[in-house]
Amino acid sequence: MLLVASNVFMTVAWYGHLRFRGVALWKVILASWGIAFFEYCLQVPANRWGYGAFTAYQLKLIQEVITLLVFMGFSALWLGETPRWNYLVAFALILAAVGFAFLPRA
Repeated sequence: MLLVASNVFMTVAWYGHLRFRGVALWKVILASWGIAFFEYCLQVPANRWGYGAFTAYQLKLIQEVITLLVFMGFSALWLGETPRWNYLVAFALILAAVGFAFLPRA
């Protein structure tokens, strides 16, 4: 849950300003850094506590899948963009690739 919450903050920090293109760039950079602080406050403990149950590689791959899921919801709700079929296929391929990281060792 910490990874999901941190990704919500990260997505808002990185992409939330796109609806406010008239705001000066320096202002959205400062706002994004302020939001990103809370992302780090969640991401760091999530990785620290998750490491051991998962490898660092697995944690990173889990985080990337969560990032894509959060971004898809965010882009639809906040930016009004719906994914095209090729984005969905690309996401499915990424999920398949992540699945390989969780196969048992040979």
